[in-house]
Amino acid sequence: MNPFARFGLVRLLLAGGGVILLAGMLIIGTWISKELERGHIDHVGFLTSLYMESFVSPHVQSLPGNGQLSEVDQIALDGLLSGTPLGRQVVAFKLWASDGTVLYSTNPALIGRKFEVRPALASAFANKIHSEITDLSDPDNEFERMHWSRLIETYAPLRARDTGTIIAVSEFYQTTDDLEQEVGAARLRSWLMVSAATLVIFLLLAALVKRASNTIARQQSELSEKVTQLTALLAQNEQLHERVRRAAARTTALNERFLHRIAADLHDGPVQDLALALMRIDTLSEFCARCASRLAGKRGVGDEFRVMHTALQSALGEVRAISAGLRLPEIERMSIAETTRRAVRHYERRTGLAVTLNVGEVPSDAPLPVKITLYRLLQESLANGFRHGGGAEQRVAVTSEDSQVVVEVADRGKGFDPRSAASDGHLGLAGMRERVEILGGTFSIESALGQGAVIRASLPLAVFGPNDE
Repeated sequence: MNPFARFGLVRLLLAGGGVILLAGMLIIGTWISKELERGHIDHVGFLTSLYMESFVSPHVQSLPGNGQLSEVDQIALDGLLSGTPLGRQVVAFKLWASDGTVLYSTNPALIGRKFEVRPALASAFANKIHSEITDLSDPDNEFERMHWSRLIETYAPLRARDTGTIIAVSEFYQTTDDLEQEVGAARLRSWLMVSAATLVIFLLLAALVKRASNTIARQQSELSEKVTQLTALLAQNEQLHERVRRAAARTTALNERFLHRIAADLHDGPVQDLALALMRIDTLSEFCARCASRLAGKRGVGDEFRVMHTALQSALGEVRAISAGLRLPEIERMSIAETTRRAVRHYERRTGLAVTLNVGEVPSDAPLPVKITLYRLLQESLANGFRHGGGAEQRVAVTSEDSQVVVEVADRGKGFDPRSAASDGHLGLAGMRERVEILGGTFSIESALGQGAVIRASLPLAVFGPNDE
């Protein structure tokens, strides 16, 4: 990850965090402002209602009698609400009965009129003080609408002096001038506090992001260094692996040359000597056949010569068989298909059995170690199928796949347990596996008792020959 991308991520995190904090600040600040306004309205309404109850309650005690204010009480209320500090604070006043009838009002036109009982009025008759800022849209506020756009409206219960029961509800209105000043100042303080807290949180977030970014950068640098080291090690391992494969390929070809030389030495040395000895023994056997002498009083000299002749002839046959097995046909100039057919036909001539052969699309040429391993693999697997499975329904398939030669040799013999065969140290199977894997190929066996056997191997075509460096 380059530094520009890392710095872009840091800026993205800070921008996202800033937007979230700003949104949170606006939501919290707005909520606090509303709560401050609500609390101040309730506080003002509560305090004023206490004053109203103290001053107004004595003048409404005549209500429980006939449900109407006496003329004396009305005059007293008129005097109380005009020209006094309370009258200057309360700009309008109404006195309500429980059925929505206006018992008294600073607007005389409303006295005696009946209106719908609003929830706020019902709440006051339930002994709850209710204060809010109203837009004066109610029908009973026609006088107030002509002078103000909005006022603080408060409903407060008034109780009987002797029983404490609610006998009426006072509704009074106050201007919002003082409220706006006080709430504005409180709102300003709250916004300053919220903004300062948001700024501190943002700075802490920025510091945390910066520290995390530095940690990530340091870890990325360490990781990059380790990746570089691992890449170098992998390159070295690949080089070593390639050198091992080259050495294995050279070893495969050189081993075949040594085997060919041993076969030639056996043919030119011991085989020739044994053949000469047989010729001489034949001559001596004919000459001594007429001898009447006996060895150890039992057998004649001619009989001994015939025993020696038989033993030498058997030894000569075995040496020739060993020499023939060690000698590899001249496959260096053959293709993969020709090498496969040569191995199968040689097996068929030796055993007199027919093998089903299927050669697919394979490359016309391959490195010599691959062809040597292919020939030896077919030679050994077919011979194993003949020795242990009777050569029943043997078949060979050779194809190419992903720059590899894929070989499959199968039969319908009696089968065996591959695990027990490996533990018993069968040199044929171990030798085939070693030949294939030393070139970087794969080798597998599938078999079970009574189900025949299938040998599969894949040989890579990109194998270096004996003369490659």
